[in-house]
Amino acid sequence: MKKTLLLTAFATALSLVGFAHGAEKLTVAATPIPHAEILELIKPTLAKEGVDLDIKVFTDYVQPNVQVAEKHLDANYFQTLPYLENFNKGKGTNLVTVIGVHVEPFGGYSKKVKSLSELKDGATVAIPNEGSNSGRALLLLQKAGLITLKDPKNALATPKDIADNPKKLKFKELESAMLPRVLDQVDLDLINTNYALEAGLNPAKDALVIEGSDSPYVNYLVARPDNKDSDAIQKLAKALTSPEVKAFIEQKYKGAVLPAF
Repeated sequence: MKKTLLLTAFATALSLVGFAHGAEKLTVAATPIPHAEILELIKPTLAKEGVDLDIKVFTDYVQPNVQVAEKHLDANYFQTLPYLENFNKGKGTNLVTVIGVHVEPFGGYSKKVKSLSELKDGATVAIPNEGSNSGRALLLLQKAGLITLKDPKNALATPKDIADNPKKLKFKELESAMLPRVLDQVDLDLINTNYALEAGLNPAKDALVIEGSDSPYVNYLVARPDNKDSDAIQKLAKALTSPEVKAFIEQKYKGAVLPAF
């Protein structure tokens, strides 16, 4: 009897080793919140399907794309389509979207005023310095009635594209990751939701102005043309748009992040 049990245990161990050995490793770049958190959620699901998900956390928006383009990583999950298109154009890369997962409503925050109507003439406004994120911030300010752009639909607008600035707002352009650090120093701070969440802000409650659920800025899983249709990437795409992920997003982020599927 003991011999039989030992043989069974040995066979089970061998099968587990075989599974681990046969699992396909998939290395994905992500920013910490919410992207890496969502990927952590689905790791066990992917493991059952033979995919060993290795999550590499980045705090900037450049290296995740560079690393995937150079084939050091398989995919990334952190960016919107306008940002990706602008990156591809500027860097000569050819990264592609796989599937849209969620929307992070972009918002404006302040520790100096409680409403946009309190902004004084000449107030300092911090915005991202990356093309699509800069445009996104300015489009939101235009929607709030603070400025008017020469081209009201220019997703890559910069402060040079402002046609009308009645309050004579002064713009401070910074790398997105730096924006939460200057919240005390400026009158209005336009911050990407992932960085706002990392800084302990609640977009649904703290933002003085915020995009609606109709925002076109969906966050995508991104890969290369040579691997986007691979079995592992497709399993990841399916897991990212599962009912489990949808429920997790709705329950954990309470409106600060919205499912896009």
